[in-house]
Amino acid sequence: MTMHRVAVIGAGGRMGAITCAAFEAEEDLDLVARVGRGDPLEAVTEAGAEVAVEFTTPASVKVNAEWLLTHGVHAVVGATGLGEGDLADLEARTGPANCLVAPNFAIGAVLLMRLAAEVARHLPHVEITELHHDRKVDAPSGTALRTARQVAAARAEAVAVPGPADTPARGLVVEGVPVHSVRLPGLVASQEVVFGGPGQTLTLRHDSIDRTSFMPGVLLAVRRIAEFPGLTVGLEALLK
Repeated sequence: MTMHRVAVIGAGGRMGAITCAAFEAEEDLDLVARVGRGDPLEAVTEAGAEVAVEFTTPASVKVNAEWLLTHGVHAVVGATGLGEGDLADLEARTGPANCLVAPNFAIGAVLLMRLAAEVARHLPHVEITELHHDRKVDAPSGTALRTARQVAAARAEAVAVPGPADTPARGLVVEGVPVHSVRLPGLVASQEVVFGGPGQTLTLRHDSIDRTSFMPGVLLAVRRIAEFPGLTVGLEALLK
């Protein structure tokens, strides 16, 4: 059995704490470092971690991920808010270490994105609603943005967005796909993708009702990241 020495950055947060517990329950994972707010990142390398999971905030995720890659530690990044320029900067620092950036680690959410792209080939009229807890700091979610872009790429041709485009109630239009954001206490993470055609609609929906839903994807990522050189965006490549 191959052992993986892993670290968690953001270990004191909600996702970080659940991730630590998940790692400790696995025989092939050795949790060697827990880095919380104010702790030095050097704790990761001093403990000999091979892979680190980054679950902090959009304000710190890029700096932390760049540090990991520069120091030869594979980085599994779960925080959203990274733009195309940020991803390019991370890719430039890969080499000795690889980087995986995933807007969502729930296997069901990843499958929903794959299904949405397939449906869009046949039903190009689509809108997305993403629903998250009231403490989520970014909107739309990274999952919704990625879904919209995959849907747009899969459509044979762009379609006009109905209604006045300059009305906030119509959501943020991402590559021709309206995206609506909901923030409420009691939610964890959900996404609904609604397609419409003559005389019919088709709805795809995924709900994470507990943060443990993300753990199978996180475990898959830390075990396989060494197989994917450079930068990988999305968990999809690991599911093939």
